[in-house]
Amino acid sequence: MRERHASVPDGTFFFTVHLADPSLSLLTDHIDILRNAVRQVRTAHPFEILAMVVLPDHLHALWRLPEDDNEHALRWGMIQDEFSRRVPHLKPIRLSRRLQRERSVWKDSYRLRPIRNDEELRHHTALIHTNPVRHGHVQRPEEWPYSTVHRTPTVSKP
Repeated sequence: MRERHASVPDGTFFFTVHLADPSLSLLTDHIDILRNAVRQVRTAHPFEILAMVVLPDHLHALWRLPEDDNEHALRWGMIQDEFSRRVPHLKPIRLSRRLQRERSVWKDSYRLRPIRNDEELRHHTALIHTNPVRHGHVQRPEEWPYSTVHRTPTVSKP
């Protein structure tokens, strides 16, 4: 049995993942590639998406992993690799980055926060769904097309 993060009894995590170049809008410009990458990884390594929003240069997600499975890094790595392979590169990757096996599309790390209770789950769901408003993309969360807000009945402020 794989070891589970001690403070996360049900394996629920909040993630923030950024592009390496924040001036690009690859995630929304190539949303179908991202969706296919997520779908492909979920088929091979199941997980539940509780909430998610994709902005031009970053995304936030709430995932619940299966019991006895703590492999969020494996899943994100596979999603990032698949997206990176499929998205058209706008500029060549420097040799030094290729030699170090760095991704040209993504920042090398992502932010991870375990969700410990229902209050944190509600707070982070609202944070995810209101993120496009905070960044000035829309006036209301429901106006943003790349969000799970459309499958959630109500949105509250974090």
